Amino acid sequence: MADSNARSYWKANIRIVASLLAVWFFVSFVCGILLVDVLDNFRFAGFKLGFWMAQQGSIYVFVVLIFVYIKLMDRLDEKYNLDETATNSIPPENNNSGDVQ
Repeated sequence: MADSNARSYWKANIRIVASLLAVWFFVSFVCGILLVDVLDNFRFAGFKLGFWMAQQGSIYVFVVLIFVYIKLMDRLDEKYNLDETATNSIPPENNNSGDVQ
């Protein structure tokens, strides 16, 4: 991969990670700690929403974010021709089978 492609790939990767971490921070810290009193005015599955977000909701969101990260990175790898099928194939001229010619 050329230096400019590697740099733009890395910037896109950091952008994805930063945005997903921002979502996770908002759900776990802001909703689970800072806005818990406001969210407790609502009910979800019989529990106060603030309590539920602090105990269960942030975990569910984190698991969903893992799958979103996988999907976004697969798209990014395809965009830069780094998908698994391309990197697992070895060209015949680089095959070190031990044959002496």
